[in-house]
Amino acid sequence: MKKKRLSLLSMLLIVSLLVTGCVGGSENTDTKAVAEELPIFENEGKAATDYDVIVVGSDPEGISAAISAARSGMKVLLLSKDSTPGGLYTLGALNFIDIPETRDGKTLVGGIYEEFFNKVGGSGFDIVEAANVFDDMLKSEDNITVRYNSKFVEPVMDDDTITGVVVDEDGQEITYSAPYVIDATQDGDVAAAAGAPYTFAGEDIGERDREMGVTLVFRLSGVDWDKMTRYLTVKRAIGEFFNKSTSMGVSGNTAWGFSDEGYGYEPEDEAMRLRGFNMARQDNGDILVNALLIFDVDVLDEESRAEGIARAKAELENIVPYLQKNCKGFKNCELAGTAEDLYVRESRHIDCEYNLTIDDLLENRDQEDRIAVSSYPVDVQPTKTQTYGTVVGYPDQYAIGYKSLVPKDVEGLLIVGRAAGYTSLAAGSARIVPTGMACGEAAGVAVAVAKSLDKTPREMVDDSASMALIQDLLKDQGAKLDHTQTKEDVMSHWAYPGVKVLRSLGVLDGGYDNDYALDDDVTMNRYQNMVNNAVKKAGFELSEKIYVNENPPARQIIGTMARACVEIEGGDKLENDNDVYLKALEERGIMTDEIKKYFSDMEAVPKASAVTMLTARFYSYLLTLDGAQSLKAAECIDLESEDNEVVAVPDWVAAHQDAQSDSSDTAETAENTSSTEDAQTDSAA
Repeated sequence: MKKKRLSLLSMLLIVSLLVTGCVGGSENTDTKAVAEELPIFENEGKAATDYDVIVVGSDPEGISAAISAARSGMKVLLLSKDSTPGGLYTLGALNFIDIPETRDGKTLVGGIYEEFFNKVGGSGFDIVEAANVFDDMLKSEDNITVRYNSKFVEPVMDDDTITGVVVDEDGQEITYSAPYVIDATQDGDVAAAAGAPYTFAGEDIGERDREMGVTLVFRLSGVDWDKMTRYLTVKRAIGEFFNKSTSMGVSGNTAWGFSDEGYGYEPEDEAMRLRGFNMARQDNGDILVNALLIFDVDVLDEESRAEGIARAKAELENIVPYLQKNCKGFKNCELAGTAEDLYVRESRHIDCEYNLTIDDLLENRDQEDRIAVSSYPVDVQPTKTQTYGTVVGYPDQYAIGYKSLVPKDVEGLLIVGRAAGYTSLAAGSARIVPTGMACGEAAGVAVAVAKSLDKTPREMVDDSASMALIQDLLKDQGAKLDHTQTKEDVMSHWAYPGVKVLRSLGVLDGGYDNDYALDDDVTMNRYQNMVNNAVKKAGFELSEKIYVNENPPARQIIGTMARACVEIEGGDKLENDNDVYLKALEERGIMTDEIKKYFSDMEAVPKASAVTMLTARFYSYLLTLDGAQSLKAAECIDLESEDNEVVAVPDWVAAHQDAQSDSSDTAETAENTSSTEDAQTDSAA
């Protein structure tokens, strides 16, 4: 009783502080301040044309790669398509740093990223200050030549080896040469143009047309930071008091919240949406807001990107009055400008010697050729048809190997940034800038090691001596490469193989807590989402989607699934009988004795664990049928294994096709033998 009374007193104190204005925040700055312009840097005369390594792209990942290579003794050329270094952090105005750390708060990325982080004062940095810090860091390295307004045109190739790049520099076409090139462009432009294979967006899980919203960060003046942060602080405290989830908070120059207000905005442009705000205060008092999602933008087309920016600016004319009316502390806000470039979360995923998988992340795996360790929620943002995004899971820590920086089919090239060797789901976490800077630093060291050993980047793959040297040099530069294996509780659950399969397809999410609610009753929406997506991802289409009751009984689960099998196979309809349905699923290897125990009562709602496993095996069975599609990043269950072994879909489909081919060849041989024997018998007669 005493504890409850104290809690109530604390609650009253918080409310009184909200009224009197004494919670958190800092002194209010001049609300009339205007947006500062980013510094512009110009080229001084002509540059040499031959280098040890060329880094294409001046985003933070490219800057990190260039500095790392220079410190390792390489003569470096950094090519920037812009007149200001920093890319997403400056021109994109994304100054709310996603800090990779373990669940207990241990920072995972050091080295050059940490240098930058400390110089700009951490998350919520001033973007003008960031541009100047990047410039100072580059100028401090004698081995680096930076060329601004130098836009990549095409690679210079000698057969399958890249030997340089052609750029449009201040309107003049120039060729630069080097035995090593690092692609630090946001979209993997160099690798793609050089012939490296790639997938686009969610193509590797059957979702090439998935378009995560892009964002135009906008700048507001006149926001009452004190009033806003008091509101968020108290509202969060109230939510925690009543054990309600809170997606708001304040930390230094950063704040986040207003999800209800954001999603409550009704845009004029249907291909646009406001969501919860990520906010960061600038040195002049302006606030940068990351909240506006823009759809229907072809991120690989400059005209489409420009159109997206123009549409967003038009929408902001309606958004600002809405904020003034509905958001605490925004009453006197004014639009002070927008970022110069879009924040694009996803485009190409370059095929590398190894592409990090969703299991690598959510099982917190190490890599033998580890060159970085990171963590961040697997964050998939909303699409035009999906109001809310999702968090597939939250790793504690995972390693990235050198192989994920080496594109297939092109020699002399490394790639860093969000287009590097990650599957589309893994990129939901690995795409963040600090992780990219860690990989950029590794790429810079790797080319120096390759030069010293007279090797190509690919020749160092799986070479333990080369990897040991790269790792030692990275540690000397302050990189953090320690990895501790963390085992998630779900990995011990009997239905975990089913989780892995459906998670790899992008149809099962564990959220921030990695909780798949396996021991809960399955819900209508969960089953329908899993089973209909299983059909779609396998490459098939039913005459109508599968629907069940709100609390689906076991008979509906097995009935809809069995009938779907028969329809896809092109067979006759099944009799409406539970035993017939069970037998149909058992004959196809979908229903097992282990799963069947959860379907003993046909009127009861089965557990999500059993339905997850059943659906995973259903999907795996569909892959054995003619016309099934093989998804590069998907997994399935080997139906012939006794322990529900999870295998890659391409391997499973290929093995099944080989088995079918062998069976067909055997049957044909037997038929031919029989025909020959018949002919001999006829002749003898």
